[in-house]
Amino acid sequence: MVLELLTDILIVFAIALIVGMIFNRFRVPPLVAFILTGVIVGPYGLSIIKGQDVSNLADIGIILLLFTIGLEFSFKDLWKIRLIAIVGGALQVGLSFLFFFGLAIMLALPVNEAILMGFLFSLSSTAIVLKILHQRGEMDSPHGSIALGILIFQDLIAIFMIMAIPFLASIPQLDPTPFLSLDALVTLIFQDVAIALVLIASAKWFIPRAMHEIARTRNQELFLLVVILTCFGVAWLVSITGISVAIGALLAGLIISGSEYSHQATSIVLPFRDIFTSFFFISVGMLVDVRFLFGHFWFILFLIVMAIVVKALLATAAPLALGYPLRTAAMTGLALAQVGEFSFIIAQSGFGMDILPFETYQTFLVVALITMAATPFVIGIGQPITLRLCELPALSRVAQGTCSMDDEESRRKQKDHLVIVGYGVTGKNLALTARRAGIIYHIIELNPDLVIGARNAGEPVVFGDATGEGVLTHAGILDARIVVVAINDPVATRKIVSLCRNLNPPLSIIVRTRYVSEAESLHTLGADEVIAEEFETSVEIFTLVLNKYFVPRDRIESFITDVRANGYQMLRSRNPLQGTLPDLVKHIPRVSLTTLTVEPGSPLDGTTLGEVNLRKEYNLLMLAVRRGDEIITGLGGESRIEAGDIAIIYASPEDITRGAGLFSGRIAGG
Repeated sequence: MVLELLTDILIVFAIALIVGMIFNRFRVPPLVAFILTGVIVGPYGLSIIKGQDVSNLADIGIILLLFTIGLEFSFKDLWKIRLIAIVGGALQVGLSFLFFFGLAIMLALPVNEAILMGFLFSLSSTAIVLKILHQRGEMDSPHGSIALGILIFQDLIAIFMIMAIPFLASIPQLDPTPFLSLDALVTLIFQDVAIALVLIASAKWFIPRAMHEIARTRNQELFLLVVILTCFGVAWLVSITGISVAIGALLAGLIISGSEYSHQATSIVLPFRDIFTSFFFISVGMLVDVRFLFGHFWFILFLIVMAIVVKALLATAAPLALGYPLRTAAMTGLALAQVGEFSFIIAQSGFGMDILPFETYQTFLVVALITMAATPFVIGIGQPITLRLCELPALSRVAQGTCSMDDEESRRKQKDHLVIVGYGVTGKNLALTARRAGIIYHIIELNPDLVIGARNAGEPVVFGDATGEGVLTHAGILDARIVVVAINDPVATRKIVSLCRNLNPPLSIIVRTRYVSEAESLHTLGADEVIAEEFETSVEIFTLVLNKYFVPRDRIESFITDVRANGYQMLRSRNPLQGTLPDLVKHIPRVSLTTLTVEPGSPLDGTTLGEVNLRKEYNLLMLAVRRGDEIITGLGGESRIEAGDIAIIYASPEDITRGAGLFSGRIAGG
């Protein structure tokens, strides 16, 4: 028996590895490869292994999957995105449920089966969507945040859907107006309240205390045992009342998630979850009848296309209703246009309780599998599709957002101002600095909450998607001197940079990005400066390290300058770069470039360079002067210095320190 099970596991893993490697070339998630593996080895494929052994392992996988979802769930994170999670998620799930429920009723399916179909197609795949968005670097993008919020809501509502399956199974198949008996309703409520009280007491007193005592032993084996005991113990307790064991595991995870030990518990369970969850999706694949697919090919193809299109449209409607621009809403909709892993659990339970007939179950499995496999390609075409949509004149207002027009006339008269794309941490700090420095600026932001906050703070903000020409034009990009792009959407960033360069060729474009690897493509599109968070973090680290080794500050600054001047290439190469003649001038030992302001009352105010003789008396070489918006170069002995001038000085750090007081009036001579 053990040898037979081991043989089945080896065969499954070997085939899954081969299929996974092939699918990885096309960026298809491993989850789809597991399902296809099940199709190959299952009774409807090559009939290589028996289904019962894998099914038992799959049950453990479901328990661990829902347990870790509960562990990773954070009510604090949900509160941060509560609007899109609760309102947007409810809209998406509600609209999808109504559409597919209505479609099932039109196809003359029984009421309980129609309700179940509404459940199945209203959910999307959290695992696949988050993995793909993470790979594309779009987790922190606007559509990534919205998708995350909706997916969290779906995961929560799926709990109630699974709990409703026994009730749906009790509904007579031919009764169009089913009602739950009073006795059954009272019993159900009593059981739920009793379970809730026990779980609340466990979460507040018993479980945290037990885990604290185990943690004090510093024994990893004992900690693992208490985590597994909590998982399976709560699952067993809940199952006594007839509720799914999987739901009990999810509730066990939620109990631990609020404690300080949740992260440690997650790290312990995660490897086991990944192994056993793979068996679940393999077991799902073993239920797929390939002959059924070919026998109903065109009908199933129609359902697949309809499911993707309808789910995308309905998921797009939710962010639009909350005021998000069309591009962000459409990208969110395309990301959620597939059937989710929770749907497989619901479908399997529904099939086991005779709610779904065999043909309907087979149809759902094939449709769900192919929509999940198509997800990377659907998300991939999202950018060109949404850009085309945003260019349609009929959708221009929706695509570009609703802009505030009350300061339109004043904006038209402004020139050489700063445009800030994105009002996150970088945008807020930049706006604050610009305001203190007296620089005129305008902000573009497409998050309605951030826009409201900015307007309440008195900021000149435009609500809209900066990938649209109309929004950029409204913010004055044609007459701006500098634009800073500080958003977390790499695809949108590239589009904005290209559009800004085409609209205003002399414009200085500064971009904040996440990774150094993105710098080259952004420079190619027209960015003048690319600040990579990855790089700047490394700069801060090696600056601290060199300071600890007492490396002179001017040498540290010289190295930072070299790295930035060479487009971060010094961090990628082990060989030192060869210097040119300008480099040699720049690296004259202990000489640096700085700026000093001539303050009122300074001895320099009203004098000429010849009268002061900064070079001889203070060893300060004044290269240029900024007076207002004018830069004065070619200075000579007759050049006059005035209060408010910003002098560009070339000298050693010691001489700069010694002569700086002359500009503020704190010293009288050399």
